[in-house]
Amino acid sequence: MEHTFVLKGNFIYSQDEKHLKLEEQGYLVCEEGISGGIYRELPERYAHLPVTDHGDALILPGLCDLHAHAPQYAMRANGMDMELLDWLNTYTFPVESRYGDMEYARAAYGQYAEALRESATTRACIFGTLHREGTLLLMELLEEAGIRGYVGKVNMDRNSPDYLREESAKSALADTERWIEESGRFTKLRPILTPRFIPSCSDELMRGLARIQRETGLPVQSHLSENLSEIAWVRELCPKAEHYGDAYDKLGLFGSNGRAVMAHCVHSPRKELELMKERGVFVAHCAQSNMNLSSGAAPVRTYLQEGLSMGLGSDVAGGYSVSIFRAMSDSIQASKLRWRLKDEGLAPLSVEEAFYLGTLGGGAFFGKVGSFEEGYELDAVVIDDSRFLPPHMLSLRERLERVIYLSDERDIVGKYVSGEKVV
Repeated sequence: MEHTFVLKGNFIYSQDEKHLKLEEQGYLVCEEGISGGIYRELPERYAHLPVTDHGDALILPGLCDLHAHAPQYAMRANGMDMELLDWLNTYTFPVESRYGDMEYARAAYGQYAEALRESATTRACIFGTLHREGTLLLMELLEEAGIRGYVGKVNMDRNSPDYLREESAKSALADTERWIEESGRFTKLRPILTPRFIPSCSDELMRGLARIQRETGLPVQSHLSENLSEIAWVRELCPKAEHYGDAYDKLGLFGSNGRAVMAHCVHSPRKELELMKERGVFVAHCAQSNMNLSSGAAPVRTYLQEGLSMGLGSDVAGGYSVSIFRAMSDSIQASKLRWRLKDEGLAPLSVEEAFYLGTLGGGAFFGKVGSFEEGYELDAVVIDDSRFLPPHMLSLRERLERVIYLSDERDIVGKYVSGEKVV
């Protein structure tokens, strides 16, 4: 009965990208980690279940982070005046090289895992480093923190510094296969194939990862069309590719062999978007990182109109915050600037749309996640927003908007992941 209970409170979740479901003082039933739905009055058949009454608090679906770099948590808020490629060489690669030292890895990954535990994030897609043992340690610490999702051992065998480059495509693939086998002991976290991006991975390595995906059915995560200098580099490396996404596709890592999530997509051309929709590739929109590294503001409205699968990413440490609430507010603000300064034909995001992307939209990558509808995995965060409530009455929708802009980990008084109480 540990994962079977009832929560009472004020519930907010997405019906779709434009509409919220608002339930004041309802009862949410959790049966073996799965939502049994929300009721105004608790049905008699559930009367025997333990009820936790959260009073006037808000109860929201757990937030989903579709893109983060765990080793970069140790360097967040450094180099925010640089663009992507210079930032990688100056800060990111030197820090990531430290994770071959298990003492350092345990200390740094421990900080990240604790930050995620304290946050409203319940599911995540996370990059480790190329170090196999360090990545296994990261999975262990995240599992202890109650987080579910995917973690990837990074692959990179070219155009990288000597101190952070795998010996060969062959050795990288062998190490990846060994890591996949060893990660079978985890129950909350699964491996995800992780070529860093096209510039750092040889064709041999990419084709080998595509083979592994065909054999295992594991998903893939990487980067796409983030920065103009990066895109120009890919054009030089892959002259036969029609666009950046086509370079992945020709190598078998763009949804043809299994699920894929690509971070950023700030400058994706029309044909790239069409291929992403055809292949079912998820977009991980990382507004804070795109602003910090001067990559631009992605046309998120276009992606919604085109029906692409999409969620939000913190992109630590291009983004300096693990908060997906912050990712929501940054997405709204970035879309407003893009609308005003670049394209008034694309309306900015609404609160409803940003909340959808951080819950139900991104949750779809993990399965039936991100909603309280019956049959969804029961991920929930309980928010006590009393410290910033005004003297006058607010609607639940108004309170949600204030949570998105004003809340932090201090306001989280409960957290459940697949029915397991984490906070």
